[in-house]
Amino acid sequence: MWLYSAVLIIILLCLVCITRMKENTTDEILLPPGPTPLPLIGNILQMRPDKFLLTLRKFQKKYGPIFTVYFGTRRTVMLCGYDVIKEALIDQKNAFSGRGKMALSEYVLKGYGITASNGERWLQMRRFALTVLRNFGMGKRSIEEKIQEEAQILVKEFGKTEGKPFNPTFLVSCAVSNMVCSMVFGKHFNYNDECFLNLLHNINRILRFMNSAWSALLYNFVWLMPYMIGPAKRGAQYLSELKAFVDERVEESQRTLDPNSPQHFVDCFLIRMQEEKENPDTEFHMKNLVASASNLLFAGTETISTTLRYGFLILLKYPEIQVKVQNEIDQVIGHRCPSAEDRTKMPYTEAVIQEIQRFADIVPTGLPHCTIEDAYLRGYLIPKGTDVFPLLTTVLKDPEQFPDPDVFSPNRFLDDNGDLKKYPALLPFSTGRRICPGESLARMELFLFITTLLQTFTLTTTVPRKDLDLTPEVSSAGHLPRPYKMCAIPRTNT
Repeated sequence: MWLYSAVLIIILLCLVCITRMKENTTDEILLPPGPTPLPLIGNILQMRPDKFLLTLRKFQKKYGPIFTVYFGTRRTVMLCGYDVIKEALIDQKNAFSGRGKMALSEYVLKGYGITASNGERWLQMRRFALTVLRNFGMGKRSIEEKIQEEAQILVKEFGKTEGKPFNPTFLVSCAVSNMVCSMVFGKHFNYNDECFLNLLHNINRILRFMNSAWSALLYNFVWLMPYMIGPAKRGAQYLSELKAFVDERVEESQRTLDPNSPQHFVDCFLIRMQEEKENPDTEFHMKNLVASASNLLFAGTETISTTLRYGFLILLKYPEIQVKVQNEIDQVIGHRCPSAEDRTKMPYTEAVIQEIQRFADIVPTGLPHCTIEDAYLRGYLIPKGTDVFPLLTTVLKDPEQFPDPDVFSPNRFLDDNGDLKKYPALLPFSTGRRICPGESLARMELFLFITTLLQTFTLTTTVPRKDLDLTPEVSSAGHLPRPYKMCAIPRTNT
């Protein structure tokens, strides 16, 4: 019986492959060039997860800034360099505005929410999220005060280490995640709250899973998701547990909701659901609420906390840069609480933060886009429904845009007068219609957390500087800093 089933599956796979090949014959003539795919498996043997970015760089050198690869039978186009990505995501922003396949999110969240949705659903969810978060202070004074308060809590937590070596991962994640929780759920969690810490562990596990061989396999063969075991099944479990955390917060909000006085994102969504309950085509329902809140929680926690952790490691490696930032803090801020307004008066600190974002390059592949109509780019046809990856690492590490890209140098962002220079190619949040909706919040968080901590502490390590490795521990869909411990030494002049 099992042999019959296996033969049947192989026959079906071959038929699917032949059908796909016939469908693609005409398109292949005008498609960007790329390595020849094998039947069924495409180019996956050439793209090991641990060598994924290195392989894509080799393809870029061989085939140019636009090339085609196959994940299984799925055609995917890779875009490299600032000029090409700008021509696609900005100059043809509508054509490239779709979201490509995201297997884990689609399996658990079923295509609902903001991140993995498309069409009218995506437009409504994104527009609503931006409006609500803006109304609750994103980029305004109210959210600035919350970040300042959270930064002071983080200072106290760092102080509890008494200058001894510690891993900053979860303290930083607690602070950053609390900012998201305050806007999305109206909640603030203690740093030792077991439920909250379990959430942060799950977010970290999801990120690591997304950089694993299992994640690459699922992207290649999405239909295998329901049959996965072991690490792949656990990946879905981690995201399901995050979703369950959100479910509980939504239930709490339903019990305490005052329609006349919404306090956060979930409240506003629940009110909108009530307003549209008679509309059979409404996108404002519980599935989109839970998925959208899950999207905001995951994206808002891991991206900023990873950037901060990478930034601290860099400052340990280059203490002379840390001293310059502290000197600017002392001159501009002194002993008062840092504020967002200080950014315009502190070009060196801003240059350091921008260089941290460029150097850390935490989302090297960007998130997958998808063409919603046939698109022509530099003479090539990219058919409707094609997944497209804007390889942000090829912009942030482009030697034509940033000379000596593997060198950490904040001065590249300063002109001869010491003023901040603008670089259009600095795209850590991507660009176009799918640009990260939390960019302004993220920039404010990075500035206020870093200045508040360096105002109070000097970050040191017991490890020799030469032994601090800035290359990422994981280098696939995301860059994660290698584990490290640091010491937070109180400054004598504070």
